Amino acid sequence: MRASHSFRVMSCAVVAAVTILLVISPAPAPAATAAAVTTSDAKVTGTITVSAAASLTDVFPVIAKAFQKRNPGTTVRFNFGGSSTLVNQIKGGAPVDVLATASEPTMWSAVKDGLVGKPLLFAKNTMAIAMPSDNPARIMSIADLARPGTLVGVCAVTVPCGAAARELFALNKVNVRPVTQELDVRSLLGKVLSGDLDAAIVYATDVKAVGTKVSNVKIPASLNVTTTYPVATVGRTTNPVVAQRFVDYLRYSLSAQGILRAYGFAKPW
Repeated sequence: MRASHSFRVMSCAVVAAVTILLVISPAPAPAATAAAVTTSDAKVTGTITVSAAASLTDVFPVIAKAFQKRNPGTTVRFNFGGSSTLVNQIKGGAPVDVLATASEPTMWSAVKDGLVGKPLLFAKNTMAIAMPSDNPARIMSIADLARPGTLVGVCAVTVPCGAAARELFALNKVNVRPVTQELDVRSLLGKVLSGDLDAAIVYATDVKAVGTKVSNVKIPASLNVTTTYPVATVGRTTNPVVAQRFVDYLRYSLSAQGILRAYGFAKPW
């Protein structure tokens, strides 16, 4: 009887002790909740360099300003140029965090070489004929570009605006002999502004950017070509968090997409 009584006393004591431990020990936080807190509390700071197609020269700084306002402590710097030149710079070791090109084939060449991550499409553009404001050659249609003696400029075939120009000529069945082939569209537009060219094939957004400084011929949609703009983080980025945040902002935010629409870029989806 004494042994049985002692056992019951010990059992009660153990149960009481376990109960006390369960009451006073804090419950562990769910893993998902902890991860969410860590992500939301993470500070996005630092500087990134974005290499972007020349046709983005006007709109990207505006988008960057909005991005920096939304992400205090970040700085976005730019390197503008022909898309193929930008890819070659990255191949050569240029310190770049984000790449934005004016065509998918150019970006996919960078993907193939392992230079960038998965691209996202963020904008679309079409082509236009730009002339000096007084239109001295009296260009009225794309067929006029084939007239003998007309000084027509295009981009080099290695850059997206040059490839698009050649596609445009083929679609419209015109035989144009350019007098110059520039490495980026802004250099080409500059020769129209200076009066060195009678006409040039540029992006519609370039014409919109300079306003009345040039005259232009709009090409019917059925006879025009389009190009889509992809963006991706560079594999060797030194700030992958800010780089990816900028890529996502460019593609998914209503703010960035609204700015692109205001500057004449269409959505690619």
